[in-house]
Amino acid sequence: MLNRLKAGTMALVHHRHAEPALAAVTFAESSFFPVPPDVLLVPMSLTRRSRIWRYAALCTVSSVLGGILGYAIGALFFDLLGEPILAFYGLADDFEAVAARYNELGWLMVLLGGSITPLPYKVITISSGLTHLDFMTFLLVSIIARASRFYLTCGLLYWLGPRAVEIMKRRLGLCLLIGGVVTIGGLALGRFIF
Repeated sequence: MLNRLKAGTMALVHHRHAEPALAAVTFAESSFFPVPPDVLLVPMSLTRRSRIWRYAALCTVSSVLGGILGYAIGALFFDLLGEPILAFYGLADDFEAVAARYNELGWLMVLLGGSITPLPYKVITISSGLTHLDFMTFLLVSIIARASRFYLTCGLLYWLGPRAVEIMKRRLGLCLLIGGVVTIGGLALGRFIF
């Protein structure tokens, strides 16, 4: 199964529509999609190192635009779309109490959730819209957070260069396990914070 997943991902990485696919996955991940863009960003960055900063910029812009959609879901369509998404992540039960606390430090939640913590950014975007966090604050902090997240990732990949490919080839299972643990850790952190 891992070999088929790897083969499918690598076929998309080398496809002429790889960049639009990366933008689409990054956009969707910021508002509703559970798969992080790293599944495409990492192999694309490692196979076309000369485009790595372009990929970081593409992910930043796509993610912020997707974050705006997540904000709109929370602000305008919470009952229809936002609540089922939060329920999927196990965060819907105590949301009223969370909403009151959220806006006290909402900008910090956007900064941390959008950059360094494994807390799903989509939860932050929907929460920001639902609690009506000031939109300009949300937008500016999202730009900073998402740019730092993607540029740091790409910077690490650029620094590791070909060594990263060898690490991934030898330790693909371990890399997937770490990614899964980080994702589950982010969900658990979200439940703890909220």
